[in-house]
Amino acid sequence: MKHKSREITVNGTGEVNVAPNYAEIRIEVVTESKDLNEAQRQNANKMNQVIQALLSLGISREDIQTSSFSIFPQYDYVEGHQVFRGYEVTNALTVKISNISQVGMVIDTAVKNGANRVSSLEFKLENESMYYHQALQIALFNAVAKARTIAETLRLPIHPQPIQIVEETVDTPPIMYRAVSMTQESFQTPIEQGLITINAKVLVKFQF
Repeated sequence: MKHKSREITVNGTGEVNVAPNYAEIRIEVVTESKDLNEAQRQNANKMNQVIQALLSLGISREDIQTSSFSIFPQYDYVEGHQVFRGYEVTNALTVKISNISQVGMVIDTAVKNGANRVSSLEFKLENESMYYHQALQIALFNAVAKARTIAETLRLPIHPQPIQIVEETVDTPPIMYRAVSMTQESFQTPIEQGLITINAKVLVKFQF
């Protein structure tokens, strides 16, 4: 009678911490007026000024993209009645900043030139897959070490080659900062980007 093979199943994890090499920031210009054309005109003028200021910092035009544009009527409520206040026009840019040290300067420059909202800031990696492969290798070594420890402790004749390896999904969220609004006062925005953690996880089966 043939005996069913016996197995050891272990999880392996790997982690690599690396500094981000670029940032993406969402810069918005919000204007409001009872006259829609006037709200749009003010918004266009301010946004053009912001774009020119960013270009003067050396940011490529290809790295400045419109991410959204919206127009919404605004209302106040007076004694239970809805009263039209005006139109709110919002124009948002997504700006890629290759030089991480410029992030604070970009924020300050945009605000000084008419931007009044920075809705998100993310630090990212151009070559994230390379670091993931490193984390994956660490995860595999971790799984093998666990299996060997189990086998040696229980004195099992484990086969060195795994019979199954399953790569499991691990989300690596970018480092993100959020802000609600800014003013046009003169200041310097301190930004600390920290490190991005790349995680990998595997499920490995060995036979003994």
